[in-house]
Amino acid sequence: MKLRLVVTLLAVFGLIAAACGDSSESSGGSGGGSGGGLDIDAILGADLADCADAPSGDPIKVGMAMDFSDVVGFVDIPGSNLVPYVAELANCSGGINGRPIEVRVAEVGDDAALATAELLDWGAHFLIGPPFADFALPILQTTEGKVPLFVAASTEPTLADAAINSYLVTFDDHQMSGAAAQWALDEGITRAIVFTEGEGIPYTGVNPDAFIAAFEAGGGEVVSIQTYVWAADTDFSAQVNEIAGISENNEVVFSAALGFQVTALRGQLEGQGLDALTYIGTDALDATGIQVEANNEGIAHTPHTSISAGDRIDSLLAGYEAAKGEALESRGFMALYVDSMFVGIQGMLDCDCNDSEKIGEAVKVISGFQGLSGEITYDGTNGIPPKAVPINRIVDGEDVLVATIG
Repeated sequence: MKLRLVVTLLAVFGLIAAACGDSSESSGGSGGGSGGGLDIDAILGADLADCADAPSGDPIKVGMAMDFSDVVGFVDIPGSNLVPYVAELANCSGGINGRPIEVRVAEVGDDAALATAELLDWGAHFLIGPPFADFALPILQTTEGKVPLFVAASTEPTLADAAINSYLVTFDDHQMSGAAAQWALDEGITRAIVFTEGEGIPYTGVNPDAFIAAFEAGGGEVVSIQTYVWAADTDFSAQVNEIAGISENNEVVFSAALGFQVTALRGQLEGQGLDALTYIGTDALDATGIQVEANNEGIAHTPHTSISAGDRIDSLLAGYEAAKGEALESRGFMALYVDSMFVGIQGMLDCDCNDSEKIGEAVKVISGFQGLSGEITYDGTNGIPPKAVPINRIVDGEDVLVATIG
């Protein structure tokens, strides 16, 4: 997700199971191999006050190359806190086949290649990386494609390439925005207004492109395409005046805009009497607090996980808060970091090996892995799992799951 302009917003907005898959599903499962499946429920159910004997085998080493800057820190910082905690739980439950999990976090800073080299020198079996190409590409250059890299929070399709062991853990922009279009069509909406930064622009253009393609393929009509500046514009008067001249007050309004931008746009459209429009956006809305924005009723979005009280993700995050004394931000994204570790370990179990290249070969054929964020399959893909997309909507002030697409 493109967040280069969100620096000043991160201090203001709180920044993802049934939706990408049922968060209450039992764990484990892969495309085969001799190692069996992870017992995720046993790991999450561990009691740190009453642990099994400490595992004493050779450690499983998980390297995390994380971006702590204002641009990405909103997900990478809490993610890099949660993964070591889950490793604690796994070790408390006896480890993985008697092997402890060790996690090392290296901040990419201004030199992602150096951070990566440090993790590889430490002996990392696989890596969890930041979501943007600026740092992910230097990591891949350093690993020379020989070490599996899971870009946990990324939806950028160009970062997935199984040939060089680079994997998304969630759906990509095309899946996400195609699902948004399908939801609108399923709601009986046949006209759309789309806001974009420009065709082909990563995230802010690619998502609108994907929405338009899917909406038109499904028989819908895009009646207006408007441009704007992502993470900056709040005055949409010029766009609103144009829309007012063509709207029938029954369209869906789609963008990859941030929460405060969507509600500002909505208020200005309502000021023109367009009060029956439907609004849907991308994971940017989840990341920038649409759940707490004023005038958010009825706005829909595509989070990475739809968390409900007492499900596996909610229980894990509550356990972390109880153990560490602080709540994690970016709740909807956190399962992606944990699943990155789980899938990497599943690759190790499947190949029954410690060699990173062989682990990568095993990861390539993982199929039907039931993670916290839903089912993950890489077999037959280029590193993008064909995951279902949740549609959440603000209903009576609550952010609730209203559909699952895909």
